Amino acid sequence: MIIGVGIDVAEIDRFAATMRRTPGMAGRLFLERELLLPSGERRGYASLAARFAAKEAVAKALGAPGGLHWTDAEVYVEDSGQPRLRVRGTVAARAAELGVRSWHVSLSHDAGVASAVVIAEG
Repeated sequence: MIIGVGIDVAEIDRFAATMRRTPGMAGRLFLERELLLPSGERRGYASLAARFAAKEAVAKALGAPGGLHWTDAEVYVEDSGQPRLRVRGTVAARAAELGVRSWHVSLSHDAGVASAVVIAEG
């Protein structure tokens, strides 16, 4: 049963400008491992904007309650290339309250826009 669906978009250039203007923002939005590629290099702004859009979509799928922490929703990619979501803390508590048992995530970025769709399933 679908409990919630969230979708969000982020303009990549605007997101990049915000990240450059406010260097501490990265640590408030992402876990260190989300910021890095498997090679150890820093992820590009398009990829980070898609991950940010996924975190916004998670909040929407959960009914957009206040008090969720950005770093309590981690977006990662399996070896197969499939994006996944790992939740903890505030996000896991809200998901448990609603009966969410699994997540489906889709990320994309093209033509200057990053997007994400998240489905919370119970």
